Amino acid sequence: MKEKTIIVFAPHPDDETWGCGGTIAKKVSQGYEVLIVVMTDGRHAFFSILGIDSDPTPEELKEIRKEELKRSVKILGVPERNIIFLDFEDGTLEKNKNKVEEKVMEVLKKNPPTEIYFPYKRDFHPDHRVTNHMVKSSIKKLGLSPLQFQYSITHKYSRIGPIIDKLLNLFLHNMVRINVTNFLHIKKAAVKEFKSEMDIISTKQERPLVADIKKYIRKYEVFFTERRK
Repeated sequence: MKEKTIIVFAPHPDDETWGCGGTIAKKVSQGYEVLIVVMTDGRHAFFSILGIDSDPTPEELKEIRKEELKRSVKILGVPERNIIFLDFEDGTLEKNKNKVEEKVMEVLKKNPPTEIYFPYKRDFHPDHRVTNHMVKSSIKKLGLSPLQFQYSITHKYSRIGPIIDKLLNLFLHNMVRINVTNFLHIKKAAVKEFKSEMDIISTKQERPLVADIKKYIRKYEVFFTERRK
């Protein structure tokens, strides 16, 4: 491993690109080794959002999303050998906390990072919040001290939450904005690989999973930081 190693924890196959794709591409260009750890297989996205459980089936969607992720992060500059699929079933991290933490600790022991990126503690999806807790717990138990950056996909309190976080930042100074202007074209190309989310791929679909990607394609990617103790 390189001395400058980054690990990005993605609860589902896409969060790494939506949340910090521009930063990943930028760090790769700066000589960092980037590892992507995908926590779950994302198989239940169609059922949980659209109520669709066939065409594609959850098992089919699992494989579709895995291949999309491989193509996406390759565009960002991350080779397939640097992707770690933990393969927990989508939506089951909460009931598998002990196993999740064990796997996360294995990854961190083998690849001690200089920087680590993981979901925000107030994200809406429970898999995101569990990933946050398990990563922070593992860092503490292993006595590691990487720079920590939390990215937010969808805030748990979607209307008022982001406003409160910005106000708190005036006192806590815990938000970091990374300029990814020069890497937006790479992120856009990577995002387009998630066709199962942005296109109609099922005869049962009336709308795509993701209707608007504009909020993810911005010149600055925002992260919440953890202070070193």
